[in-house]
Amino acid sequence: MMIDLVKYPILTEKSVRLMDSNQYTFDMDSRLTKTQIKEVIKEAFNVSVVAVNTHRPPRKKRRVGTRQGYKSAYKRVIITLKAGESIQLLPGSEVTTDA
Repeated sequence: MMIDLVKYPILTEKSVRLMDSNQYTFDMDSRLTKTQIKEVIKEAFNVSVVAVNTHRPPRKKRRVGTRQGYKSAYKRVIITLKAGESIQLLPGSEVTTDA
């Protein structure tokens, strides 16, 4: 399934602030290209993707007892959607207008 390639949405202060400008942040499988990422988001959330920005953060060291290793690598993706479209990541984050 295509949605399995999206590991999880990122909800930090910066990513929540970016949601106001129609940009959403996800961690995804590091093997995907920008074109593939665009198709996955388009199919999974039924939205129009305008731009895809990616970067690979450095791997972090992890230690369990005497053994040392690294966390698995991932690709951080910032998706820009068409104006007027949105993805509901936070519960109760629907747009309301007072008439």
